[in-house]
Amino acid sequence: MCRTYRYQLPPTIRQRLGIEELLAHQCELYNAALEERRGAWRWNARGVSYVEQCRTLTELRQVRPEILQHGVTVCRGTLKRLDRAFAGFFRRCRAGEAPGYPRFRSSTRFDSLQWEDRKGWRFLEEQCRLRLFGIGHVKVRMHRPMRGTPKAITIKREGRRYYVSIRCVEVPPEPLEATGKEVGIDLGVNSLVATSDGELICAPRCTRVGEERLTAAQRVLARKVRGSKRRRRAVERVAAQHRAVANRRKDYAHKLSKSLVVRYDLIVHEDLRVTNMLKRPSPRSSAEGGYLRNGARAKAGLNRSIADAGWGQLLSMITYKAESAGRTVIAVAPHNTSLTCSSCGQVNSESRPGQAVFAV
Repeated sequence: MCRTYRYQLPPTIRQRLGIEELLAHQCELYNAALEERRGAWRWNARGVSYVEQCRTLTELRQVRPEILQHGVTVCRGTLKRLDRAFAGFFRRCRAGEAPGYPRFRSSTRFDSLQWEDRKGWRFLEEQCRLRLFGIGHVKVRMHRPMRGTPKAITIKREGRRYYVSIRCVEVPPEPLEATGKEVGIDLGVNSLVATSDGELICAPRCTRVGEERLTAAQRVLARKVRGSKRRRRAVERVAAQHRAVANRRKDYAHKLSKSLVVRYDLIVHEDLRVTNMLKRPSPRSSAEGGYLRNGARAKAGLNRSIADAGWGQLLSMITYKAESAGRTVIAVAPHNTSLTCSSCGQVNSESRPGQAVFAV
């Protein structure tokens, strides 16, 4: 199995400055590679591949040696990141979705570094250190042991903190003892999980819990002058509130998914397309040339509740934890699952008054 372990990095002042400098150089490389692809298509109607851009790194060493002073591996990771962005753009174009063409990144929005192979870094687990070429031995706060063979890393800046994600292969499984229990779960907004055993697990509503602090921070931000230092600090406070909400939701999903995997051998859930469920309703044109009511306001509130529940995150955690524990997870088609009687199999849209109880 493949697993990713995430740890916090508390770098020294000199190491922090080195990471900031490396981020600035890789941001410049990312924008230059994007401009090369845009120009090649605009003027010559020709695409530029990832391999072709990797070959230009040799010439770049003669012109801008400071960009490659931390090794060529991190530069290849930046070019691979751009290649993935274009791959996603073309995939969305073929699927008829909103394309989302790759954009230039400012230095404040370029927050991650990638090493796609084992060159340029080394993880010293016994010493809890991460050796980065050109930066030094950075301390790692290992809150849990790492298992498997490390193959690649990603360093990400979140506010004033730094984290490293170590991707490992050949991770041994951790099977649990069989319990002989099976369960079907239904995801909702008011009750996050409703099990076939009759248990209702309430949604944590993390966004509503932190809504007051987030609103206060956003109001302070709205009064700041653009480009000022005070506005920059206000932006950091708003981002910190968003991260706090996301961390609370993630922590709850970890605990709930672990509890379900430990208790049940078989877990069955609906194969939900959460992204499609969050789409806005299509506008309705009237005969007079205007627009009719399409329930957009009510759908926006429902979308916020669905996004706050974090269905996709919870199902993803259940899947990978069940794989490691030797459990079975089955995703069934959601069509008519709420309108079908579990006893006789009857399908009737009028048999559920209030969308709560199936009545014949």
